[in-house]
Amino acid sequence: MNIRILHGKQGAAQAVGLAVVIDVFRAFTTACYAYAGGCKEIYPIGTIEDAFTLRNELSGCLLVGERGGVMVGGFDFGNSPSLIAAADVRGRTIVHTTSAGTQGLVGAVQADEVITGAFVNAGAIARYIRQSGADEVSLIAMGLGGTELADEDTLCAAYLRDLVQGRTTDFEEIRRYLAEDSTTGRFLDLVGEASAPAEDFDYCMALDRFDFVLRAEQGNGRLVLRQIAVPAR
Repeated sequence: MNIRILHGKQGAAQAVGLAVVIDVFRAFTTACYAYAGGCKEIYPIGTIEDAFTLRNELSGCLLVGERGGVMVGGFDFGNSPSLIAAADVRGRTIVHTTSAGTQGLVGAVQADEVITGAFVNAGAIARYIRQSGADEVSLIAMGLGGTELADEDTLCAAYLRDLVQGRTTDFEEIRRYLAEDSTTGRFLDLVGEASAPAEDFDYCMALDRFDFVLRAEQGNGRLVLRQIAVPAR
């Protein structure tokens, strides 16, 4: 199994084999909490315009997302795992667009299979990769806006690679670094932005909270994320 770490939108376009699109703060952490809360399905969308168009097609859906970390005007929620976890999303369809994560999903067109990546389901992702039998694995750290490196995504990619290869990584040191030293991980700088509360950090760093992966599939002519259980044996 050949595992490559790629970066941003360019990396997504180059990804082959089994692709893991990583966005820790916060897109694919938020998506995991939404499924854990009982949402029906999530449509990852590239543009704000397409999100509004899809809302007209899907009665009763929720619009979730951000640009520059701030909730898009007219949306129901920002890209916040803590706010999604507190909301009643049972049975609801979610349309999700973000600056980085969803861009990677729609851009990974050469990959044979695409799943999302975050710390909250890292163990399940590693198990899924090992069980897949894929010859090529592309770990895509989406970074800031899909164009700049971000420590949290790069560290998550390395953490997943090490898990798959059976190497030990000190997660508590990763958490400490992101909380105290990282410059790219300081999404907490959105002081006063109600759609991006400080509590999101703890939600994003809740290692292995979920035992499922989210796989991007075609549904109704669009990408849709499907929840797949990968329990520890």
